[in-house]
Amino acid sequence: MAGKARWTDALVVAILITLAITVLPAHADEPVVRAVLFHSPNCPHCHYVVNEVLVPLTEQHGEALQILAADTSQPGGHRLYQAAVEAFGIPPERRGVPTLIVGETVLVGSLEIPEQFPSLIEQGLAGGSVDWPAIPGLAEMLAGAEPRATATPTAVPMPALPLTLFTNVPSDTGANVARDPLGNSLSIAVLCGMVLSVGWVAIRGVRVWRGQGGPSSEANPPAWKAWGVPVLCALGLVAAGYLTYVETRQVEPICGPVGDCIAVQQSEYALLFGVLPVAVLGVMGYVAILAAWAWGRFGRGRLAEWAPLALFGMALFGTLFSIYLTFLEPFVVGATCAWCLTSAVTMTLVLLLVAEEGWKALRAQVSMSRSG
Repeated sequence: MAGKARWTDALVVAILITLAITVLPAHADEPVVRAVLFHSPNCPHCHYVVNEVLVPLTEQHGEALQILAADTSQPGGHRLYQAAVEAFGIPPERRGVPTLIVGETVLVGSLEIPEQFPSLIEQGLAGGSVDWPAIPGLAEMLAGAEPRATATPTAVPMPALPLTLFTNVPSDTGANVARDPLGNSLSIAVLCGMVLSVGWVAIRGVRVWRGQGGPSSEANPPAWKAWGVPVLCALGLVAAGYLTYVETRQVEPICGPVGDCIAVQQSEYALLFGVLPVAVLGVMGYVAILAAWAWGRFGRGRLAEWAPLALFGMALFGTLFSIYLTFLEPFVVGATCAWCLTSAVTMTLVLLLVAEEGWKALRAQVSMSRSG
């Protein structure tokens, strides 16, 4: 295996040297715009920028547009990105992928790049040429001095761009978990707790259905139980609201000492159906749960009788969906988001709090429908 790896590295070096020595100078007398794209294979915004923006532009301009793509999920690509951050003074709120650097201009996200890059190309071609951005280490990468920056030249589902070697992140489950042992171990622990909580809810449902759950409501429930739902929803709204801000504004999240929120938010699973940020769905869920709780506590009439059942159903769906997302973090993405875990735990606690009354409400509604 070691010999094969050395052969692969030598091949990558040869490719990069050939590109740097032959392809680049071949048209030195013609205007050329050169840019560097920082991307990640798990970033849906990166896939959009590559497929919908950069590929059409390279087809339009041909060899007059040269783009080097650096995969920030690989050590060499990450080092090059950090060097670019320092060299161009990119502020924390603008750090993330996709980032495209052309000349001295830094474009971040799937809004700036499509809006500004085409005009920058036209200006650069009209003005002569735009050379590679002054990123420390980039010249060595082009000369093949740092072949491990691109790791194994395995293509990801992105069309190849000029001077681009895309790479895959490891798909092995064990390798994914091992990327962040502490953070992913925390995710797995939370995941186990959530699954056990759903199991407890199912057992309580069986008992209630057999008539062992007591009266359908408590006359004087404890204060913590009566107001636990809105307090937990407020906490969940903070977590989901912050992630919504991060996703919609495309800023780098504050991750804290455990996990890697950036990797999670840049993964394809941060968007539902590739369009709706999952965090937005979380905000909508917490708002709906709060509305159902308020109607059940202060409302009157038939809808108020259905409120506990609606509250239970939404909390159960939210918990099951959170289990799915929490499973993806350590085993598929290979990274853990503390904000996501906070929301998942909060939703699970809401379910535990409303489960018994929800089962009782369901049993009462079934009994009424049968008697009616």
